[in-house]
Parts: sequence; C-alpha cells; structure tokens
Amino acid sequence: MIFSLLRRLDYPLLLILLALFGVGLTTLYAAVYHGDFAIWYKQLVFWSVGLLAFSFVCFIPLRVLGLLAWPTYLVSVLCLALVPVIGDVHMGARRWLDLGVVNFQPSELMKWSLILMLSFWFATREAVQWQNVFMAVVLAGIPAGLIAIQPDLGTTLVLLMAAAALVVAAGFQWRWLLAAFGASPVVLFGLWQTMHDYQKQRVLTFIDPQSDPLGSGYHVIQSSIAIGSGGLFGKGFLQGTQGRLHFLPEQHTDFIFAILAEEGGLIAISILLLLYWALLWRILVIASQASSRFSGLLCIGIASIFMLYIFVNIGMVSGLLPVVGVPLPFVSYGGSALLTMIVALGIVMRVAIESRDHLPWQRHGSPLA
Repeated sequence: MIFSLLRRLDYPLLLILLALFGVGLTTLYAAVYHGDFAIWYKQLVFWSVGLLAFSFVCFIPLRVLGLLAWPTYLVSVLCLALVPVIGDVHMGARRWLDLGVVNFQPSELMKWSLILMLSFWFATREAVQWQNVFMAVVLAGIPAGLIAIQPDLGTTLVLLMAAAALVVAAGFQWRWLLAAFGASPVVLFGLWQTMHDYQKQRVLTFIDPQSDPLGSGYHVIQSSIAIGSGGLFGKGFLQGTQGRLHFLPEQHTDFIFAILAEEGGLIAISILLLLYWALLWRILVIASQASSRFSGLLCIGIASIFMLYIFVNIGMVSGLLPVVGVPLPFVSYGGSALLTMIVALGIVMRVAIESRDHLPWQRHGSPLA
C-alpha cells in the first residue's frame, strides 16, 4: 500500500514544500541568531511534527474529510468561543488556548476548517441558489465575528476574503459579487466604527508612517529600511544590521520578510517569490485535475488562503498595506500556523493521489469522490 502511494505522489508539490522548509528554517536562523535561539529549535520540532502529519493526511480518503467537515467546523467554532473566556493574553490580544504542552491558536485551525466546510457545502449543493450562498455567509460570518473580537483584524479579513474566493469558484456569478462590493463603503464605515484605537492608528500610519516615527510608524519605517538596504545581493548571511541590532520588531514572526530582504537582497526575495508562485500554480493544477467537485474546491480554497497570506504579509512589511498580524507562509515562526499550513498541503497531496485513480472521463462523477 505504501509503495502504491509513493508512486502516486505529486513530487513537484513535495519538492516545493521541502524547498520552503529549507528557506524558512534558514531565514528564521538568521532572525534569531542574535536573540532567543531556542525559537529555531522549536520551529524545527514544529516542522518535524508537521511533516509527520502531512504523511498521515496523505492516507485519509477525501470522502472521510467530507464527512469530517461539520464536526471540524463545529469544534473550531467552539474553540473560538472559549478564547474570550479562558484564552491566554499575549501582547494585548486574547487569541490563544493553553493546552498545557503548547499554546494553540484556534483562528489558525478555523481558516482551514471553514475552507473544508464551504467546499463540502457547495460540492453537495447548487452554488448559484441564493439560500445556499446565504448559508455560506453565515458559516463564514460566525467565526469571523469571534475572531474580530479577540481582536485579530488581519485573520478576520483573510477568512472572509478566502470564503468569498471559494463562493466565486463554486459558481456564484461575478455581477452579483460586484453588486455586493457596491455596498463596501457602508461596510467599511461600520468596520471603522468597531475597530480598536490601535487598529485605527495602524490605518492612519499606513497612510503616513512619518506621522509617528517612534510609535505606530516605527514598524513600517524600520522594515522599509531593512528591505531597501539589502539591494541586489543583500548584506550577507547573518550580516544584517537591522536584525542583528534588533531594530526590527517581531523579526522572527510578522516581519521576517525584512530579514530575508536585508541579508539576501533581491536575489533571495526572487527565490522565495518563485517558490510561492510554483506552490500556487501546482495547487491550481492539482485542482484542475481533481477527481471530484469537492476536492477541486478544497484546493482552490487552500490556494486562496496561501495567496492572501503572501500578499498581505509582504504588502504589510513593505508599507503597501496596513500592519496586521498575518504570518509569512512556511517562514514566520509559529506552531499553530505552520502545522495547519503543512496539513493543508497534505490534503492537496491527497487530492493529487486520488486524481491518479480516475481516468479523465470518470472525474466529477460524484460530489465527494
């Protein structure tokens, strides 16, 4: 059975994951070399556990994942509901549950649970019917509201945009989506009224970082200096001054892209972006070859979350977007985020494996298999 599975693996996807493994750990090594080096060993453990989980997920039939859609979604919602009650506070935000061994961030699990739930929902129904779309909005709105009150605006926006991408992929017509966007000024005004003061300040700082260079604008200014000083070839491995002297805030998590840019320059940035492009392209290729509507939607949803992570994090660090707490996929330090991302790629690999069991004219005969 194992040898049969090995023959059906999508090796381009596996090679991309291993390449990101190397780039991620190397960049994190540079980020923590002059600080808390134990972080690097913890990330190595997270990668090891993640790769074991990746291997395990490759054996789980997609039909079983479909049956787990509702239970996984409900458990994720329950965990989010527990966060305001018993969650741990870090840096002014209550986002984590203490599991004894590790701190777990339910919002990371929720993103992938929602993709699984919506893929199952639309695979077994006609997407263009309004009642089905309304139910999808409810399914996305409940966790989005729970995450927003933590507060975690970045994750909330990623969750909603990924859900919108999946609704479109399921067959929701573009003209209806454009009509919904027509109401966006009202939604943005309401969002502004519910934002915390520090979140409003982040938006104002995005417009003019120099208005508060030692306060809310400090993050963007320092990361811009690091990115610009890297030039074409960078300052060299472990030679970045912004990171070594700890001018960069959160340099091992949200702002780790600036470390890569300063020490590796445009060359290192280009390599990382090429790997990200290859990852998204490969996931979409696997989606196009999927053996069922469910598995195809699942791949598209996973690709949308990765794309949003990449776009928002790099845009934030380079000053093109407001500062929000979104990790750089497979590079930023973090157990919950990294493990869920690797497991998500394990699901994509399972889609590729099952697609090789079906001839082209046999595909999409059943919603789930």
